[in-house]
Amino acid sequence: MFNKVVLVGNLTRDIEMRYAQSGSAIGASAIAVTRRFNANGEQIEETCFIDISFYGRTAEVANQYLTKGSKVLIEGRLRFERWSDQNGQNRSKHSIQVENMEMLGNSNAPQQGGNFGNNSFSNNN
Repeated sequence: MFNKVVLVGNLTRDIEMRYAQSGSAIGASAIAVTRRFNANGEQIEETCFIDISFYGRTAEVANQYLTKGSKVLIEGRLRFERWSDQNGQNRSKHSIQVENMEMLGNSNAPQQGGNFGNNSFSNNN
């Protein structure tokens, strides 16, 4: 099966970093993706908020260079998560596990000499 998602949007919060017992970095944030279109002559704006997770070196780079509001292109896979909340209610959500990212229009992005191949980065780098 094929599971690939590509999104361009802005981070809704700073990256929250933690580390697995193995020492591997894990970063969590969310992205806001806005779609603008015309319907019956009226300009409509529709925003979708999606949780995203970064892993390994990608998490470290994202945490170093991205902050709330940063524009980013992410490529990854859709993941379905389930859990029970404190009241015993079953909860679920879809999120994106980031495999590649490209920093867009961020003044904090690395400049010449320190850039990651045109400000893009993946877990394979």
